[in-house]
Amino acid sequence: MPNTEVRTLDDLGPLKGDAVAAPQARVYEQKLDAKGRAYATGKRKDAVARVWVKQGPGKITVNGKDHAAYFARPVLQMILKQPLVTAKREGQYDIICTVSGGGLSGQAGAVRHGISKALTRYEPELRGVLKKGGFLTRDARTVERKKYGKAKARRSFQFSKR
Repeated sequence: MPNTEVRTLDDLGPLKGDAVAAPQARVYEQKLDAKGRAYATGKRKDAVARVWVKQGPGKITVNGKDHAAYFARPVLQMILKQPLVTAKREGQYDIICTVSGGGLSGQAGAVRHGISKALTRYEPELRGVLKKGGFLTRDARTVERKKYGKAKARRSFQFSKR
């Protein structure tokens, strides 16, 4: 037999460290504008939200109105505040949003996505908590387009034998 040298794993240890360096974990930095705000864009369905986050007493403004006046349904207000509750940052940041397109439900989801992204730009250490909660992932589900020869996207016209 040619060269049957028996080696242990301890003998291979020095080779492993030299050949392949361990991949570096990505370092996220705080990204603020000149006014000390973090900016992010959130999207959901056809709605797009532009969100600014800054230190403050916790006032949330959507399109110039208080969030409770803009999103009257309690479910939408809860969706809006989910990232802040999960990160335990309620009442610590002022949030200013402009949102357009879609309906109220899509707009609330877009603002939630934007708040989550802006929080990670203001406090990068919150990324793990928000990522685990699923707030940083863009929900790509949109309405399916209408097809020709159909009443809606998939619904056929009513069949009549006559």
